[in-house]
Amino acid sequence: MVEASPLEFGSWALNKAELVDIVAKEAATTKKDAEQVINKMMETIIKHVATGEKVTLVGFGTFEARQRKARTGRNPKTNEPLHIPAKRVPGFRVGKEFSEAVNKKK
Repeated sequence: MVEASPLEFGSWALNKAELVDIVAKEAATTKKDAEQVINKMMETIIKHVATGEKVTLVGFGTFEARQRKARTGRNPKTNEPLHIPAKRVPGFRVGKEFSEAVNKKK
């Protein structure tokens, strides 16, 4: 695995273009091909989660739709109560391997 440095890619907060650069470099492929794979992966995850399916990438995590209940909120300007309707929201649960990598002592 190629180690990325903040100087090489701008910062530790990667944007999509920087992710494409890293994937292309590590997979020894073109940026165009890496971007197509990343885009297709994102489209596929979104499509399946939107239909209510879970998408599990073992070791990485699980993407799923979660249901939020309706609730009463407050308008911060007027302090008036307002109804916030129930809705589905995307969720992500971190996999064990990912969690361990983040929490590994340096």
